[in-house]
Amino acid sequence: MSNDREAMSIARLKELVRERSKRAELPLAERRKVMDGNAEMFPVPAGVTVTPADLDGLKAEWARPRETDGATVLYFHGGGYVLGSPVSHRHLTSRLALAARANVLSVDYRLAPEHAFPAAVDDGLKAYRWLLGEGHAPEAIALAGDSAGGGLAMATLLAAKRDGLPMPMAAALLSPWTDLTCDTGTYASCADADPMITQAGIKELAAMYLAGADPRQPLASPNHGDLAGLPPLLIQVGSDEVLLDDARDLDARARAAGVAADLEIWDGMIHVWQAFYQMLPEGERAIERIGGWLAKQHTAAGHTRSGLAKV
Repeated sequence: MSNDREAMSIARLKELVRERSKRAELPLAERRKVMDGNAEMFPVPAGVTVTPADLDGLKAEWARPRETDGATVLYFHGGGYVLGSPVSHRHLTSRLALAARANVLSVDYRLAPEHAFPAAVDDGLKAYRWLLGEGHAPEAIALAGDSAGGGLAMATLLAAKRDGLPMPMAAALLSPWTDLTCDTGTYASCADADPMITQAGIKELAAMYLAGADPRQPLASPNHGDLAGLPPLLIQVGSDEVLLDDARDLDARARAAGVAADLEIWDGMIHVWQAFYQMLPEGERAIERIGGWLAKQHTAAGHTRSGLAKV
């Protein structure tokens, strides 16, 4: 990708992403280095301070805006469970911190194949428990994530529910990968439109992460789980990505379970287009939408808590 910060069309971005996607042929260690190179390509926006964090041995980093409304966003990066880090997604988490007026805690969860399923889920749950243990009220915590990180946010919610932990106020999911069977209809119908993900490629990532585990286990594929009792969900997905059905199915299953779900299908957008906000106007608008939605959920949760306290 170029360092040009000029606004561009989604068509031009698709061309650049197709070219960059050829790096999938590189060795895994090299691909991880390339992805972390996002930190040099996409600078942290002004007004945000980034600092490391230690969650009882689990690495993470804070993105703190100058002004906050007191909320915390627990963020899980994407990368197919084998790539990515808080470094690679720093520009995105920092921009989200500004939009939501919240401190964002980005987790460096363990990656496959060195650490197969359910290691990432264990780390997600550990991070949520850490926040609770540090005195963060659940009604002031939101979970968020992109791609595999969106799936991990959902899996963390299911694990927290299993363990009887209080639910956070909400979860925002960016192009979430929530069905590791990788066998929905949009893998075919969106194959030509999606410049980033192929069915064969994502199945390879799923196999590395699952290491023989059943892909229909809810903590691997939340679309196959019981979603009752989860907090409100915002799901953003592009119309041109093969994971479109993952988002549609998640929305339908959440609604059927009585969960408040808000599905946004952005016309012509690709997988995690929000990460390209510094060059793609739709990315900027999507992040602002997420920030506004999270702020609204925080306000509503605060009012609910105040009302309950008066009863």
